[in-house]
Amino acid sequence: MRERSKAREWTLRVLYAWESRQRQDERADLVTTMEDFLARLSVGPTRRPYLRRLVETLDSSLPEIDAELQRCLTNWRLERVSAVDRNVLRIAAAEMLRLDDVPPRVSIQEALALAEKYGTERSPAFVNGVLDALMRRLPRR
Repeated sequence: MRERSKAREWTLRVLYAWESRQRQDERADLVTTMEDFLARLSVGPTRRPYLRRLVETLDSSLPEIDAELQRCLTNWRLERVSAVDRNVLRIAAAEMLRLDDVPPRVSIQEALALAEKYGTERSPAFVNGVLDALMRRLPRR
């Protein structure tokens, strides 16, 4: 599972870069951003498959994932959430909504680890609250 944790970190970096590129070019593509990362940076070969899986899942389902996250936000708009927190939420939500082999509680724990490492001191509590609300909306597995 350590490899998946590292793949999630790379996915966070790809999402952050993609959002930055979008500000300059609205046609910026998530998969192309990932491919640029893979070509230029030393992403371990054991991490690449899960990185690809997450990015491709996000690329194909981002509007639906964002809509589900928005339903779980109280008095917030997703676009107003910090870039790090927003993208941590997206990664976990993609796993919870689209990947059946990842238990929701694992997705939440992994998101909390990313929020602690890359977010602010308030990020873990915020991320936990939103993802807990999302988990309660999921059908029982």
